[in-house]
Amino acid sequence: MCVAAPQQGPPAAQAPPAGEPQATEPVSVPLTFRAQANDVIVPVTVTDLQGKFVSNLTKDDFRVLDEGRPQLIRYFTHTPDQPIVVGFLVDLSNSAKTFWPTYQEATRDLIWDLLPGNQKYSGYLISYGTEATLDVDTTTDGTKLADRVAKMKPGGGSSLYDAIYLACTRRIAVPGEPFEPRRVIVVIGDGHNNSGGHNLGEVVELAKREQVTIYGMSTVSYGADNDNQAILERLAFETGGKVEYPLGPELYKDINGFISKPMDAGNYQYEAGTGGYAGEVSRAVINAVANLQGNITTQYILRYVPDIDPGASEKDFRKIKVELPAYPNTRVYARDGYYPNPVPGAPPSQ
Repeated sequence: MCVAAPQQGPPAAQAPPAGEPQATEPVSVPLTFRAQANDVIVPVTVTDLQGKFVSNLTKDDFRVLDEGRPQLIRYFTHTPDQPIVVGFLVDLSNSAKTFWPTYQEATRDLIWDLLPGNQKYSGYLISYGTEATLDVDTTTDGTKLADRVAKMKPGGGSSLYDAIYLACTRRIAVPGEPFEPRRVIVVIGDGHNNSGGHNLGEVVELAKREQVTIYGMSTVSYGADNDNQAILERLAFETGGKVEYPLGPELYKDINGFISKPMDAGNYQYEAGTGGYAGEVSRAVINAVANLQGNITTQYILRYVPDIDPGASEKDFRKIKVELPAYPNTRVYARDGYYPNPVPGAPPSQ
């Protein structure tokens, strides 16, 4: 597989010393992603089996395996105000039309939640239909993104992979990435891709190389075909993120406003709905927004220094596994590995 390489440029910024002032505005130069794996950063989200966040763990509760070997966790933090730079990737294909007003407003809410005006939080906006477009470059002003979303209208194809590639290679950078701030992408779409010049394996590898965590809010409603669910799941699972399904089957189990309830235990006779559907849709999307915000802002941050062969191939991939030995009834969300060496001969910045 031919994998697109990240842009050439100076080495990626390392984490600043404690107490050093942070930059308050993104730098006005093209993005230069050149993540090195000398210091491996692993953002981790932990929930119980019901999906509630587990927020009282300590460094000693975690075990990190790199290629099966336990690692010394040299840095550990769990604070609610961790700096992030988050990309909002909005699906404007024809498939987004059905519930577009609902997801349009949900996207605006998520932008305001994650970009509250604090200089620690930056974001950018990419829309993707037949082509992917960087609508708003990296900024701390969430209003710019929200106002642009308010003017969007879906229609056309879906170039999701190009949108992810664009997010990883063509935007303004913030000093300190990918350590402080961390890199996050939120895909608001159904995972479908039928346009553009990149493929799934290519952008998954690129996201891993650039230490980007991908989350998703699926726009597929219950009863509709969702052949692309596996795409969103792979993007999220392999980078340490999660996908929310606000209009999935759980939405309909207790309401009778959209699809009616069986009257006779499965003999296909139904009673009329009572109109509770619209309220349940709104509630489900609000909950999905809150869950995404919680996943992104309540992470544990682990860092360690692995024993890497500097002569290893740029294609070598090292597997990571994060465990909680004393807490078996939990779910751990963390990226599944990393590429320790960069791709040589990457194209220059544009």
